[in-house]
Amino acid sequence: MLTLVDDMTKKRHDIAVQKVGPGPDHMPIGEFGGAAALPGDGSPFLSAPMYWLYEMGHAALTPSRAFADAGRIFFKNPANPFAHTTAGKAAAAAFELFERTTRRYSQPDWMIDSTTVGGERVPVHISCVWERPFCRLLRFERTFEHLPKRPQPKMLIVAPMSGHYATLLRGTVEAFLPNHDVYITEWVDARMVPLADGGFDLDDYIDYVISMLHALNGETHIIAVCQPSVPVLAAVARMEAENDPYVPLSMTLMGGPIDTREHPTVVNTLAEERGIEWFRRHVITKVPFPHPGFMRDVYPGFVQLNGFMTMNLDRHLEAHRNLFKHLVSGDGDSATKHREFYDEYLAVMDLSAEFYLQTVETVFIRHDLPLGKMTHRGKPVDPSKIRRVALLTVEGEHDDISGVGQTEATHKLCTSIPADMKAHYLQLGVGHYGVFNGSRFRSEIAPRISDFILTHNGRGKGSKRKALPEG
Repeated sequence: MLTLVDDMTKKRHDIAVQKVGPGPDHMPIGEFGGAAALPGDGSPFLSAPMYWLYEMGHAALTPSRAFADAGRIFFKNPANPFAHTTAGKAAAAAFELFERTTRRYSQPDWMIDSTTVGGERVPVHISCVWERPFCRLLRFERTFEHLPKRPQPKMLIVAPMSGHYATLLRGTVEAFLPNHDVYITEWVDARMVPLADGGFDLDDYIDYVISMLHALNGETHIIAVCQPSVPVLAAVARMEAENDPYVPLSMTLMGGPIDTREHPTVVNTLAEERGIEWFRRHVITKVPFPHPGFMRDVYPGFVQLNGFMTMNLDRHLEAHRNLFKHLVSGDGDSATKHREFYDEYLAVMDLSAEFYLQTVETVFIRHDLPLGKMTHRGKPVDPSKIRRVALLTVEGEHDDISGVGQTEATHKLCTSIPADMKAHYLQLGVGHYGVFNGSRFRSEIAPRISDFILTHNGRGKGSKRKALPEG
């Protein structure tokens, strides 16, 4: 991982340490603005080989990682008398720590094979029902022996395309599976998409959302978690403007940057201070050989991860010191929790450069959506056109990525939605991550979303929404 930390990341770290408390609910995950800067003026000469140097460094460490893994196995072997000594346990812990901190973390598994519906354990089968070069739509299909009496509304969860894989929302999916037919977007790592498959920008993102809603044949409730709130709102607005019969029954936006002028966070202010050219010069690079996306312009996941880590560097260092102590003392439960969290947290993906830069400029710098200047394929995005879609917004009290009020601002834009079809909920005591995961999400947020969806589940007729007359 790059260890380049400039004044931007130091400033973000200092402010974040003051604002957040302990616990994963406050860990900044999956949003733009966490990029580390290269030294100097950030010229293309410096930024272009960034990815290549990273790959060379990673390859150079491969023999050391292999040695460390072998050493860990040796000192943990119960047949080895040193494994039962404090020195042996410390050696095994040190080897594991080195291997984990230099490893490239791949996309985690979903690890969801069953759920409980009405007190009955039901198998879950994950299948791909729609696919494009940059996204797969997964369905968590439940196999019932007896159909539940409670309605099971169809739910499309749009996961963030902002660094982490969709499995970051594993807890979100698990919370909704008992009462919903759940689908989720699984975005593809840009370095794995060949250049021949074309680019991917914000317009393409909106097209994907519209296409998935069509593929689900209507009667769908859509949930946008964090970053997708803007393109999802834009997609629904465009569908309503076209009188599309496949508009969703309801739209839930969670911790999304709809209007970043409301209580701006460090992410928002730094984007405005730096400007889009700073991001273009400092964090965009090309995918090196031999990845399938060779020569594609991307915002690398390891750069994004560097920004995440430096925001709370002290806490990450302390967490790894505690892992060493847990391994030496034999506290397996604590060590397992650490591994589970960081296996997810450290698994990152590259983003298409054009999508990343357009999102930073449109959402964080120009504020096009709240100012009425956002377009899609040259046509205006007007949230006031939304009339048939119920709206729920959810925010976290301590969200340091999307400040309080940024998502609620959606209600000011969607002026044509009747008052009885709109609601807002502020969850106390949680940060950005806690808006869509964790104990308070399961006990307080998810039930409210399910109730809202169930309340607005019966307004459509047949597989399509009834189109409204023109005017």
